[in-house]
Amino acid sequence: MKICCFFILLLSFQSCATKKYTHIRQWTEGIHWATEKKYRISQNSKKLLYTKEYLFTRNGRIKYSKTTDSLGNLIQETQKRLWFVVESYPDKENYYCKTRWKPGQRERISCYTRKQFKQNEAIYQYNPDGTIAKITDRFPPFFTHFFDYKHNYLSKISIKAVNDSLIDEIQIHCINKDEKGNCLKEIRQYSKSSLQEEIDFYPKYQ
Repeated sequence: MKICCFFILLLSFQSCATKKYTHIRQWTEGIHWATEKKYRISQNSKKLLYTKEYLFTRNGRIKYSKTTDSLGNLIQETQKRLWFVVESYPDKENYYCKTRWKPGQRERISCYTRKQFKQNEAIYQYNPDGTIAKITDRFPPFFTHFFDYKHNYLSKISIKAVNDSLIDEIQIHCINKDEKGNCLKEIRQYSKSSLQEEIDFYPKYQ
């Protein structure tokens, strides 16, 4: 459950990163709107986990996003403001997320309530091409996620605890791309928990 929650947090964190989201996800330029659906695969059946809709700025950052569960209930909305991103939830206070640059291609992304109580924080370290090298959580459970690439495509995510013990390892395979090279169907296999997930991507270009 904690690992599944990480990917929802990953999407929300990245929505407030100053790096281009299209570069982070290895998508080509020119995507105006997109829908992403994530499924859990079990015994040849699929269960929808969430649907996420994105509206992008011209430079590839997220202007607005909306995440809903399998029943269409709202999980999270994000809206880009000039200096921060507002994350809205149906059952708790809004979060206000700020990004601060650090040396060595790193960003510190912190989210607060209106009363300035810090709710979460992570350090993102990037590769020279704008893709993620690793994410280090600054809040419990303090996991670090290492991103490996093969043939210029994300192929593996390793999740480790503070003591460097392996929590899980996710093998990633793109099985369908569009004519622009964007992955439309991706399979993720968790080695320790034996989970399998499918991510379907539906881009609309400018």
